[in-house]
Amino acid sequence: MTDDVRLRRGRGALGFSFFVQGVAFALLVTRIPAIQDRYGISDGLLPAFLAAVPILAGASSVATEHLVKRVAPSVVLRWAQPLVLLSLLGVGAGGQMWHVAVALGAFGLSVGALDASMNMLGVSLQRAYGRSIMLGFHAAYSLGGILGASAAWAGAHWELNLFVSYLPAVVVLLPLAFLGSRRYVDGTAGQGEAADGKGLGAGGFKLLLPLCLVMACAYIGDSTVANWSAKYLQDVLGSSEQMATVPYNVYMVTTLVGRAVGDLGVRRFGAATVVRAGTLVAAGGFAVVASAPGAWVGMLGFTLLGIGLCVIVPQTFAAAGRLFPGASDTAVARLNIFNYVGFLIGSPLVGAVGDAWSYRGAMLVPMALVLVTLFQARSFGSEGARYGVRHERRVGHRPVDVGRGGNEV
Repeated sequence: MTDDVRLRRGRGALGFSFFVQGVAFALLVTRIPAIQDRYGISDGLLPAFLAAVPILAGASSVATEHLVKRVAPSVVLRWAQPLVLLSLLGVGAGGQMWHVAVALGAFGLSVGALDASMNMLGVSLQRAYGRSIMLGFHAAYSLGGILGASAAWAGAHWELNLFVSYLPAVVVLLPLAFLGSRRYVDGTAGQGEAADGKGLGAGGFKLLLPLCLVMACAYIGDSTVANWSAKYLQDVLGSSEQMATVPYNVYMVTTLVGRAVGDLGVRRFGAATVVRAGTLVAAGGFAVVASAPGAWVGMLGFTLLGIGLCVIVPQTFAAAGRLFPGASDTAVARLNIFNYVGFLIGSPLVGAVGDAWSYRGAMLVPMALVLVTLFQARSFGSEGARYGVRHERRVGHRPVDVGRGGNEV
């Protein structure tokens, strides 16, 4: 098998892994009310259950940083993904509160390892391809999220219990993901510290901190949409209950579209330019939401948020890989922790500001935090970061990957 075929198969397999994770996560978070009802979890106890998942995922991401020094990221991902799906099924299979506590704990631990190892492989594949492909992987995640949310809606509509609702997805996706894992492609420079000596010690972590800040702020914005869009549209902008369910779906669709075409923008204009543009669009979206006179204008704001925020997270992972080519796995694992930091901070922060001041004013908080990215745009690289590495040349007006050995793909 030629290297070109191996890379293409590895890219397809990893894209499917992102898709599966999007389905699984959407099936979990969109059925939280049903989970609460099934296990009799009180409103006061529910935040503790929900917070436990990202906390355990962050701890697992730290553990994965050390694990991939001994085994390849592909091995971690190969076993973490089935565990995520099985723990999702466990959430629907139990009957007592400790059952769901164990299942959610397993989900958090396995999803942290999965998120870290998926993005490690994505960064190393982008390096091998020599052009921006990270947004495409995250587009597959968005597509999975849309389909998972649709499946959850169908389960709720037909009043299926959680186990029956989750079972078809697990039965179909688990064997396919496991078979696809045989085609994962590991990088060669991402594990440990390469010969160039550019590792990730104390000084290196200082260089990573701006990207960590960007990651946390991006997920504060994302969690705001996920947790507050429906309530905001209904309670503040006076929409119907049915219409209040639409903004998050619109957000996911625009996220998918933006990521599907975003790699082309990175190749044409460079990562820093695309991230700056996305930041301004996202900030504009929050401003529209905060000042919207009615529900339809609010919908426009959430649409802008999807278009703007969708490019930031994938490019932050890619930038970490470029910044630490000899320790990209370590950089990605540490950066991934701030995914969960932002998720933990975002929803309570907006809720606290909304209760203390107003929910219109609360929308200005994630807007200001997202704008922090503008001041950190240099961390995404200069013009040299446009294609990820230097071995992609241009033929006419078209970028062509010439590979590490000089053979065209």
